[in-house]
Amino acid sequence: MKVLTRIGFWLLVAAVGLFALFPFYYAVVSSFRSGAELFSVAYLPERLDLSNYVAVFDRQPFGQNILNSVIVAATVVALSLALGITAAYAFGRIAFRGRALLLMTILAVSMFPQVAVLSGMFELIRSFGLYNTLPGLILANLMLTLPFTIWVLTTFMRELPKEIEEAAFVDGATPWIVVRRVFLPLMAPAAVTTGLLAFIVSWNEFLFALTFTLTNERRTVPPAIALMTGSSAYELPWGTIMAASVIVTLPIIALVLVFQRKIVAGLTAGAVKG
Repeated sequence: MKVLTRIGFWLLVAAVGLFALFPFYYAVVSSFRSGAELFSVAYLPERLDLSNYVAVFDRQPFGQNILNSVIVAATVVALSLALGITAAYAFGRIAFRGRALLLMTILAVSMFPQVAVLSGMFELIRSFGLYNTLPGLILANLMLTLPFTIWVLTTFMRELPKEIEEAAFVDGATPWIVVRRVFLPLMAPAAVTTGLLAFIVSWNEFLFALTFTLTNERRTVPPAIALMTGSSAYELPWGTIMAASVIVTLPIIALVLVFQRKIVAGLTAGAVKG
């Protein structure tokens, strides 16, 4: 019975892994194909044709699009963590009137779909003169990443022992020194996890990036891929789209592999008290 249970468990793991990884695998295979080959089913690459990867950078400024995504995502992560850690200290350590209501309000902001706030965000960005600029995308993406960053870090902050903070105050530390030198090293796993989630959200964001940019040189990779065109108005360059999708997925995979231990530690942080 135990043998059958283990076999069933590993079959389930294999099925879930196949379901999750097969689309990316088929995109990689399709990125090496071109022309009529793309419309025939093939599960193994017949030849390594890199013409699609070359075309990605020749037909449009895709290198600039990748740089734009890196700048936007990295800035959003830095601002989200900086604001999230300080806000988590206020919500988790300082008792003030309306704290629970303010936390619920922050959570409620993240419940609205992007379409519901699109028109208001567009007017805000246009009034600030940030339309078709990277700071405009950074401001819009902060609305997506900041609420869950504050919530996750606040939950982790509440689980840290109060004796550590009290000992630092006895030694003459200010609240800023406590946050920077005491809590920040302890919150590294949670900060890495929330930072990576914020990076993924900002890297993959499509609707704001499509609406708040006008020229191809200011677009990030999701709208740049969506607006790729072929040699004619009636051609969809599936091979080029697959190649671009593979290129922009590799940085996410690399980040997850590099920080996988801290991600697991951050996901389990605060799960057990005491």
